[in-house]
Amino acid sequence: MQGVERSDRELLDAWALVGHLVPDGSMFAFLAEHRRELFADSEFDDLFPSVRGRPSIPASVMASILVLQTLHDYSDRETAEAARCDLRWKVATGLALDHKGFDASTLVYWRRRLATSDRPHRISDAVREVVEATGVVRGRSRRAVDSTILDDAVATQDTITQLVSVIRRVGRQVPGAMALIAAVCTGHDYSRPGKPVIDWDDPAAREALVSALVNDANALVDALSGTKLDDDAEQVVALLALIAGQDVEPAEGSDGTDGRWRIARRVAPERVISTVDPEARHTRKSPRNTRDGYRAHVAAEPQTAIITDEALTPAAGADNSDAAVAGRFLDAETEPRQWYGDSAYGTGDLRGAIEDAGHAAVIKPGPVKAPIEGGFTIDDFTVDEAAGQARCPAGHTRAITKTRAVAFGVLCRDCPLRTRCTTAKDGRTLHLTDRDALLRQARRDWSGNPDLRQDYRTFRPNVERVISQIASQGGRRVKLRYRGTTKNNAWLKHRTAALNLRNLIGRGLTLTAGTWTLTTT
Repeated sequence: MQGVERSDRELLDAWALVGHLVPDGSMFAFLAEHRRELFADSEFDDLFPSVRGRPSIPASVMASILVLQTLHDYSDRETAEAARCDLRWKVATGLALDHKGFDASTLVYWRRRLATSDRPHRISDAVREVVEATGVVRGRSRRAVDSTILDDAVATQDTITQLVSVIRRVGRQVPGAMALIAAVCTGHDYSRPGKPVIDWDDPAAREALVSALVNDANALVDALSGTKLDDDAEQVVALLALIAGQDVEPAEGSDGTDGRWRIARRVAPERVISTVDPEARHTRKSPRNTRDGYRAHVAAEPQTAIITDEALTPAAGADNSDAAVAGRFLDAETEPRQWYGDSAYGTGDLRGAIEDAGHAAVIKPGPVKAPIEGGFTIDDFTVDEAAGQARCPAGHTRAITKTRAVAFGVLCRDCPLRTRCTTAKDGRTLHLTDRDALLRQARRDWSGNPDLRQDYRTFRPNVERVISQIASQGGRRVKLRYRGTTKNNAWLKHRTAALNLRNLIGRGLTLTAGTWTLTTT
């Protein structure tokens, strides 16, 4: 049943006895005074529909603890210890000095209750309502977007480890699978954890092991095909099929039908990097800067640094790109905005969506590269969409095909400008996007309008400070503590809510006659 806070104070109430030790204007002092108005118990009644049993920890107390946990980036065990031993936490949550706290598993219990409810993000929604009530972003039309990679909570696994791990997992989760594994999987003893014992310095031994494991995986998937499975079992079998195919290719001289395989000389797009957390992904910001995990996206009002939207996605995939997620932020806005972003947001699709919705884009265009250093770029070609053709710097004209390609072909053969244009044997070919005209105009505006560049330099960098607050804590990089997009997205929403609340407290947030107000703007 739902527990509620008592209106009277206990004999050893921390706020009454040592509240003066907690600095005014801190998160702890604010929650001590306003947690019950911010996180009203009535907003959490649906989590505990039964009126029987032992009362839960009051919702206002637990919501405050979850906010403090994400703000300080504590583990569940560290959070439980802080609630038991730290006077500031006791003051903030209304606990008595001699209160023994709670078991760390209580936090798991509450997060699970919230995740399975109709309003899983009600804590961040409560802070968002406070932001709206103060009017701190009202009338401010700018939104800056950015993202950062957050490391996942699991170790990246190599192909061999993944194959062994997921076959063992099928044996644990799929009814009757252990007997099938014993019958059809002969390449390894899957009753033993860890990697197979082979001579890892012998390339032939490694390739033989890869072949054996892939064949075992395929044999197990075939043996389970047509079997009626529940959702969890079906997902783990599908994961096995994916792992068996994403990193391998037929061995040299094989077509794949003779059972000989090797590790592929490529990286599969959106590759699963761990069977423990199949939603984590590998990505790179540069050839030397590679990361594994998830991508945290935010939109913020740059002058106040208030976060107006957030989303956590896998680190790779077209639907999880900066521009794609910013498009979803755009869809959530009800008023025209100016959108600030770096060149990762300068796609034609996002610029088109911003223009179509009546917003404005202050986005740095992506660079255009010439096939030959110092040679002609796509902007040196004139595109006439009305006539459906394009003209090259030498004055040759070609039609735009249905696939938006322009092939100059034989016209390049004796062209005097060829050495500045292309090294391709078949001549220069342009590949135009559907928003080519919009991208060309954006590049012209950027190079020809210094006020636009100054506007960008004034407001765009502010969102980087917000990103830094999300991604770092006490001088170290934050590492995610949960598995899967849903749980880590809930963490991000609690994190941004805590940062927004701290921002408002710094502006003098208070409750006056039932209305949230700021003493400074």
